[in-house]
Amino acid sequence: MRLDPAPSRLLAVLLFAVVLAIAYFVLVHWWFVAPQLRIADDMADVRDTHSRFAAAIAERPALEKRIAQLSQNQVQSDAFLPDDDANTAAANLMQRVVTVAESHKDAGPCDVVQKMPVPTAGKAGEPYTRVTVNISLRCGVQPLAAVLHDLEDGVPYLFVDDFSAYRNPVAAKASNAAPLETQFTLSGYIRRASGTAPAANANGGQR
Repeated sequence: MRLDPAPSRLLAVLLFAVVLAIAYFVLVHWWFVAPQLRIADDMADVRDTHSRFAAAIAERPALEKRIAQLSQNQVQSDAFLPDDDANTAAANLMQRVVTVAESHKDAGPCDVVQKMPVPTAGKAGEPYTRVTVNISLRCGVQPLAAVLHDLEDGVPYLFVDDFSAYRNPVAAKASNAAPLETQFTLSGYIRRASGTAPAANANGGQR
């Protein structure tokens, strides 16, 4: 059986085209074109990375200015205790409790029974030092609530922890309105001056 010349030529051309395509992908594309494409992609990635670094470098002065502004705002913030060292801060913190308690005696009895600084050791490298004092109060319910509200909701920011309260059973038998015996820790933060050691303790307890 003999094929017509025209279909034979068409078939030969198609087979030749398939052979050329296979030869291109096997001998040319994978050995020459594909590596060049990968190199072009790598170069595009390098140019993109360079552009990002260049943009970051260009923004550095603005970022440094912003950081300086934030640092200045921190220095001026009322959230921190105004004192320069832990001893003074602890003493003023205890005096603040006394002042606040006295301001609410019109609502009922409220006395500071004991106030004592808590030893604290700041971690190296931290910009702030936590100052903590132990407080014992003997207060009625209403003045106690007012004292705690003033301490926690005012400025500088103070934090009440380890709170406990009970009513003395002897006093409770004598009067239904016996005050509550309360104990808690009160803490605030001071900025640590550059080059200073971790916070020392305030000297001794006070009654």
